[in-house]
Amino acid sequence: MAATRVFRTLSAEEVALAVDWAAAEGWNPGLHDAQTFHAADPGAFVGCFLGDELAAVISVARQSAGFGFLGFYICHPDLRGQGHGLGLWQAALQRLDGATVGLDGVVDQQENYRASGFVYAHANTRFAVDPARLPQAGDLGAVPARMDAVHGLDAEVAGFSRISYLRAWLAQPDARSLMLMDGARCAGWGVARPCREGTKIGPLVAESAEQAEALFLSLAKGAAGPVFLDVPMPNAAAVVMAERFGMEAVFETARMYRGRAPQEDLARLYGVMSFEFG
Repeated sequence: MAATRVFRTLSAEEVALAVDWAAAEGWNPGLHDAQTFHAADPGAFVGCFLGDELAAVISVARQSAGFGFLGFYICHPDLRGQGHGLGLWQAALQRLDGATVGLDGVVDQQENYRASGFVYAHANTRFAVDPARLPQAGDLGAVPARMDAVHGLDAEVAGFSRISYLRAWLAQPDARSLMLMDGARCAGWGVARPCREGTKIGPLVAESAEQAEALFLSLAKGAAGPVFLDVPMPNAAAVVMAERFGMEAVFETARMYRGRAPQEDLARLYGVMSFEFG
């Protein structure tokens, strides 16, 4: 007799297992992503269990009253093709009823996401570079990023306020954050976090291409390589920056939304915060 499927929220320890699954899929998560994502939304991760066995995972993080993000959609390799993932998808998305839902999906799954009501918004491309190939960072007067300073700019660029996620992102261990101030206003900020391989810089937000380049080089200085940057492709200046620094495209996602898409300001977004959490 087949075991009954049970869908429930994952514990902190089980979230760590889900992130290990993501690493096994080649997604290269941050070293502290499990605790960071769990801190941002403790109820975000949902699992499909067959008895005591975890068969599939997904994250459905509510970042604000009207917006959520879907990620970490993985079925155990030995249990694929049996409907566990689809059942989990349907059950977990109920948590985000009434909200717009975003995701960064692999390109060949776009049609499946469209069938669930998701609409293509734009492509994101992951670029990578050996930090030894980068030019030296200049003295730009950057200081460690503070929640009170970066929140306004982040809300403008993301299209909504996401306080709990932002607070968790800035508090993650071993990450390095910097911001540029223009008087009392934050003019740019970014975070570099250590990953299973190398370092990911994200987000990277700036009022100008010159500020974005200066922040990127400062965040990449001394970072373990390779250094990755997830670029929203509609930002032509971000693509030019990546190419000028000799970065190579290694992966692409499709940003899609179900519901009314947020009014993102992609002209100031040079690097996405996370493909898994938005």
